[in-house]
Amino acid sequence: MLEDSEQDTLHIAYTNDIHSHFSAMERIAEMVEQLRAQYGSSLLLLDIGDHMDRAAVETEGTLGQANVDMLNLTGYDAITIGNNEGLTFTLEMLQQAYSGLICPVVCGNFREYATGEPPSWMNERLIIERGGMRIGLIGATAAYPLLYNLLGIEAMDPIAAIAAEVRQMRSEVDLIIVMSHLGLQVDEEMAARIPGIDLILGGHTHHLLEVPLVIGDTTISAAGKYGQYLGLITITRSKATGKPVVTAGRCIPVDEGAGSEAIRQALEIHRAAADERMNTEIAYTDRKLELDEKYESESPFANFLAQAVRRHTDTEISLVNSGQLLGELPQGEITWGMLHQLCPSPINPCRLLLTGEDILYTLEQSLLPEWTGRAITGFGFRGKVLGGICVDGMEIIYDPSREPYQRIIQASIQGVPLRQEQTYAVGTLSMFTFGNGYERIKTGKDIVYMLPDFLRDLLRHELQVPGALEQCRLNRWIPLGK
Repeated sequence: MLEDSEQDTLHIAYTNDIHSHFSAMERIAEMVEQLRAQYGSSLLLLDIGDHMDRAAVETEGTLGQANVDMLNLTGYDAITIGNNEGLTFTLEMLQQAYSGLICPVVCGNFREYATGEPPSWMNERLIIERGGMRIGLIGATAAYPLLYNLLGIEAMDPIAAIAAEVRQMRSEVDLIIVMSHLGLQVDEEMAARIPGIDLILGGHTHHLLEVPLVIGDTTISAAGKYGQYLGLITITRSKATGKPVVTAGRCIPVDEGAGSEAIRQALEIHRAAADERMNTEIAYTDRKLELDEKYESESPFANFLAQAVRRHTDTEISLVNSGQLLGELPQGEITWGMLHQLCPSPINPCRLLLTGEDILYTLEQSLLPEWTGRAITGFGFRGKVLGGICVDGMEIIYDPSREPYQRIIQASIQGVPLRQEQTYAVGTLSMFTFGNGYERIKTGKDIVYMLPDFLRDLLRHELQVPGALEQCRLNRWIPLGK
């Protein structure tokens, strides 16, 4: 039998956008144990997606098994998925990873095309009883329909899906919580448009709400990114109305501490397993491929990446930013772990049609340090700076002494001068089509995304192509007078 205080009060701890920051998980698990000791069975623990990130060796090397163990050992009650789970793993990979997950995965706008139903490991909704309350959990993840379609998934409109779930569950529960991996703007819209939501726990845009936001009868909260904070919401049943009310909300900094010993030991096991897989030799090279450390000038390794993208997309030219690469490719044995370390971003190649005018504008931007040195984040990019444009299939003659946006004398494709009004088939990167980086590429038409391949997969294939190592040393950018 619960004490009166336990019957009337619910404490919700939550995380979002941890992105495989495993060191933070150790401390979070310890903090959760402290909260359980304080609140007992009235504590509910949730994760709001992007717990996994394949830029981390532990996640890549175990295909998410390390993350699942962390969720299990920390004792989460339910999770939803983010785009880093949904778009960087195939359905088969997720099925394998989540087969060992103890808690439910909740997401209401995610369907398999083959069946029209959620995957077997996913719940559309969930009802939990905790703290003397009947709680309805609804989850939703950011919809990227074109990308999800290629993985055999229908990502439905999240607002419509959530509204339908709220209508169905409202009379069955005391409290409705939306686990929203949709971003703050969508959360605010949802709170304003959908009646009946008590609490939205958010993620995706990495926003930190140290003080919860209230819109109408709905409270919105979020705990930033990378496990830097643990969110905590307290809900108490009003004695006057009998309805649950949010009475406190805060985000607790995840400071350095001893951490959970169980998490630490499990991580050591997963790191060893990941290292073994990542140390598999995939190629041997007889030369080093250099990379410009400032990401301003042409280099063999950047050209090699451009070759890989053009070959994979089967296009006339390729436009790729050198900032995808974090170091040079050494001579000798090349392992999968090396390629992962040098090109960690879970970014996909794509094919599109782009006008000569937009290509030239992009190339001109690439000659400006304010672009090559620009720090960018999001849409899978895990590099330091944007870097210059590396190309394949083109030769560019330019004069660095001329005014910005007037430096290119001539750009040619297979010896034929580029025409501004003509449309060309271009191999490039998914992140550009969302406006991240060189923004003119976003204007491309007839976009074809190529999932689930990452750039490091393309590098691995290019290493098997005869003559590729020699070809990448041929200059594409020719300064006037040379």
